[in-house]
Amino acid sequence: MQTRRIALAASGFGGRALSAVPTGRHLRRVVENTGVLQIDSVNVLQRAHYLPVYSRIGPYDAALLDRGSSRKPRWLFEYWAHEASLVPVALQPYLRWRMATARTTAWGSVRDMVARRPELIQWVLDEVGERGPVTAAEIESDVKKPKENWGWNWSDAKIALEYLFYEGAITSAGRNTAFARRYDLTSRVLPPEVVHAPTPSNDEAYRVLVEIAARSYGVAAEVELRDYFRLPVDGSRQAVAELVDAGTLIPVEVKGWKPQAYMHKDAPGPRKPNFATLVSPFDPLIWFRGRTERLFDMSYRIEIYVPEAQRVHGYYVLPFLQGDRFTARVDLKADRKAGVLRVPAAWVEPKADPESTAHALKAELERLASWLGLGGVDKAERGDLAAVLNGVPSSA
Repeated sequence: MQTRRIALAASGFGGRALSAVPTGRHLRRVVENTGVLQIDSVNVLQRAHYLPVYSRIGPYDAALLDRGSSRKPRWLFEYWAHEASLVPVALQPYLRWRMATARTTAWGSVRDMVARRPELIQWVLDEVGERGPVTAAEIESDVKKPKENWGWNWSDAKIALEYLFYEGAITSAGRNTAFARRYDLTSRVLPPEVVHAPTPSNDEAYRVLVEIAARSYGVAAEVELRDYFRLPVDGSRQAVAELVDAGTLIPVEVKGWKPQAYMHKDAPGPRKPNFATLVSPFDPLIWFRGRTERLFDMSYRIEIYVPEAQRVHGYYVLPFLQGDRFTARVDLKADRKAGVLRVPAAWVEPKADPESTAHALKAELERLASWLGLGGVDKAERGDLAAVLNGVPSSA
């Protein structure tokens, strides 16, 4: 129980501003706690990077997050951190080690482009320099698109853009209404003090990134610290050992954990949480499914890519965190045309009380629907919590 509470506090849970309007200060505090917000294209409910902020501080103005990454002075930028992510601009120098490996670690089609059409990569870079910010669609009409249906069937121009993005020569100046990146030269997007900051050694970068992961997790195993920024095995293990020697990480024993656990020296003390919130499948709290099982005794898998007939809980399922326990999971869809929050399924977790869980979940669903600009919450369609949830009167 103590480990769970330390982990939740470290990740920023428990500070929801339910009686006040969350501000930019609350938003920055969330990013300070997580270090990264994962981006995903699925928009069945809400874009992934907005949800971890909502889970921690409640209904906030999502435009605050958009402005942080798309307008000067930017304090966030987009790069491959965990996956595609929004990351504080100050971390850009500590991700240059990955940018330097683009020719050997980018996807196969991207690496192939470097060898096959280097002149195209230079042409695309010149186009971005001359015309940026620019989307792939705005320049790819000048470059032949392959007829083969491979990968995402990207055009050669899009592949070149992605290589340059991976390499760090260009970055995203924001997204358009279709959620397409607007590419521009990194030197024009990031603050000058970041662009001109010296590049740290790989070892220093790994230590910084591991410590960020440790701060966010509170308590974690080495493999989880490594996974946070997808670090190389040897580099992560060395960074952990050096941080232990420096007293930054403290080896601890956690009952029921097989791997060695490490606690950050500044991890918050355990405190009884008094909140209830839905958690995104892409939230750092539950990224590493093995850690989720050890901390919360909950086996969670996202089923977006599972054939519909084989899904157990649903398509876009969010666990419901009540205090320091997950008590339910709910499949959700924002039906923007009808103006309602659909609930294809609702399930209660073992050992959770269905009645109290349903009342807390109903209140959270109504709060979420309001934040999304939806008029209400539809009836749950299936699941062992559906009937109880549907019997809870609306507070509206």
